[in-house]
Amino acid sequence: MQTLAVVGASLAGLSAARAARAQGFSGRLVIIGDEHHRPYDRPPLSKDFLLGTITAEDLFLETDDDGLHAEWILGGGAVGLDAAERTIRLHDGGTVTADGIVIATGARARQIPALAGLENVSYLRTMADAQALTPRLVAGGRMIVIGAGFIGAEVASSAASRGMEVTMINNGPVPFTAQLGEDMGSVVARLHAANGVNLVCGTGIEEFHRAGNSVTGLRLADGRELAADVVVVGIGAEPNVEWLAGSGVEVDGGVLCDAMGRTNVPGIVAVGDCAAWFDAAVDRHRRVEHWTGALERAALAVQALLDDDAPAQPLKPPYFWSDQHGVKIQFAGHSAGYDRLEIEAGDPQEHNFLAIYYREDVPVAVLGMNQPRLFTKWRRSLAVPAPRADTPQGLAAATKP
Repeated sequence: MQTLAVVGASLAGLSAARAARAQGFSGRLVIIGDEHHRPYDRPPLSKDFLLGTITAEDLFLETDDDGLHAEWILGGGAVGLDAAERTIRLHDGGTVTADGIVIATGARARQIPALAGLENVSYLRTMADAQALTPRLVAGGRMIVIGAGFIGAEVASSAASRGMEVTMINNGPVPFTAQLGEDMGSVVARLHAANGVNLVCGTGIEEFHRAGNSVTGLRLADGRELAADVVVVGIGAEPNVEWLAGSGVEVDGGVLCDAMGRTNVPGIVAVGDCAAWFDAAVDRHRRVEHWTGALERAALAVQALLDDDAPAQPLKPPYFWSDQHGVKIQFAGHSAGYDRLEIEAGDPQEHNFLAIYYREDVPVAVLGMNQPRLFTKWRRSLAVPAPRADTPQGLAAATKP
């Protein structure tokens, strides 16, 4: 392999580039990104960076000893791919042809069309998003957060700490159920209520009220009216895969990959938020939109790219963390289908505890609030599913509808 191209200049892309050099690749390395910035850390955008306790310089991920010796093509990104020729079309009309390609184009914030172009509506995915939202965090101001996922919850926490009146809207009856289950989702909901966030659950939005180019409030489906000075939308993310249309790379809710990140096209792998790897623990493809996954899985995908005979390795259980109202929330594993939940230490009422999720007496997930040491111990002990028998099976699974 003489040329390796990484499409996506984020944590996943940078991790893939670092892994390539660490695994002995000494050829031409090209990194393509749509933002003008070099790779930076996104988790602090909704916390420390939003609150101004760290600067943009603190976010950048490169270090002096990276030794990547890479060519950087930034500020526009890729617009198309000929997978058979392994040729990437760039936004400026140029092309890059490579022997191996890492797709790491990430995801973008899901939009609400009715709010398009309104000046006091924010999404939080990029550094520019956070920089635009920061001056709107004003004590006494009224913020509505649409979506009670972890990005929305972190923004709500940051805004409340600034003295804003915050309302967070969740369509379902209990927030965070998909990740934590209903019982533990309720615990996180109580954390927000205890810190002054008005959490509205089980209803949708019927109408937005506008004045000029701003949202002034909204009416809920149950008839309640809410006023707003700023609206933050956090309703999930969509993978950036449109540029792959007609490329020959299979896409279905993300780039379909086997359990090592290989796509259906030899010489092309995918990592990060855009990649749907086959996960034996849940017997399906799934995108894992977490920092740790972008960091760790890139090395596996690069190994598979550089070595056709690289053996499949078991995927570590997904892991994420969140800081809300001064509480560190950590979660690892797969909670879906758990049949028993046990509190190992602490008290959920005090938001300082460790909970273990079991399925048929096997621990499959762990949740900690302000229990980092005990959480780390349990995280290591989680059951790891057996790897798939061979790569062809994984590729066969990657092509199933």
